[in-house]
Amino acid sequence: MVARKFDESDVRIRPSRSTRPRSKDRPSHSDAINALVTTVDRGRTTCITVDGTIVIAMKSRELGPKSVVVGDQVGIVGDTSGAAGSLARIVTVQERKNSLSRTVDDVAKVERIIVANIDQLIIVVAATNPEPRRGLIDRFLVSAFHEGITPIILVTKIDLGEPPTFLNEYRNLNVQVLMTQKGGDLSQLREILHGKTSVLVGHSGVGKSTLINALVPHAERVIGKVNEVTGRGRHTSSSAIALPLSMDLKLSDGWIIDTPGIRAFGLAHIDPNRIIASFTDLRDVVAQCMPNCSHSEAGCALTQWAAPNGEIIPKRQARIESLRSLLDIKLD
Repeated sequence: MVARKFDESDVRIRPSRSTRPRSKDRPSHSDAINALVTTVDRGRTTCITVDGTIVIAMKSRELGPKSVVVGDQVGIVGDTSGAAGSLARIVTVQERKNSLSRTVDDVAKVERIIVANIDQLIIVVAATNPEPRRGLIDRFLVSAFHEGITPIILVTKIDLGEPPTFLNEYRNLNVQVLMTQKGGDLSQLREILHGKTSVLVGHSGVGKSTLINALVPHAERVIGKVNEVTGRGRHTSSSAIALPLSMDLKLSDGWIIDTPGIRAFGLAHIDPNRIIASFTDLRDVVAQCMPNCSHSEAGCALTQWAAPNGEIIPKRQARIESLRSLLDIKLD
């Protein structure tokens, strides 16, 4: 049997899927309009332009699935009229000055950005029902200090109970602590919020939505109630939303961003040394630790500081335990 000889007629060339050659050039989008992202929900993003037009947009594929968050300054093209049924496209995202993030997977250290471009972090805690938790407050403070955000602690429901005394300790960290109650005077808080982008964070049931309704009457937020059995609040906000303090959408008057009630706020994405540095009242104590101190052994300077004469000082011990919990240190 003679072997067959192949020639060029036997070569089959696969036809191109498209007759149009793909170009590596990308449009400059020089005609993009600047806008602020106010909500991100199910693939649709609500933006507001400088002139106050509310526009619904979708993200350009090149930006990636989680590239846009509330507070981002973006460039939009397409139908930016804001008319019913119109849809624009987000093509650029400006560099963020900061962001509020939390770890959603401590093992993989997966970081999820909640909001961006923040001036103030309003940590809302209730005097009672639910009780304030030092650990969560410290986690918020670490994130604020890490990103250069001004933190403010706002205590609600002071008419229902006496705030825990440990909240006064944060004043030593130059953190402003404000008190309020339902129907109380909010003039000081309004003055603090004016002209700033502020984010409300805290457990469910602490009164964030009540505050939003008082500060931004046009927000029409739904108020939830605390479960009397579990002490936990019902989530009334499913996603972050930025609301203008001005009813006529005057952007320079400031923004307040409401966030869903948070029960866990991981910090695994932040370097442990940065976490320690956030505890300014313990900085000098940590400086006395031995090299490569794990801050868990008996010879740690923190342990000695909490019990200088062998007797534990409760306030100091609580402060150290909070730091160690953030560092995920387990004592034997």
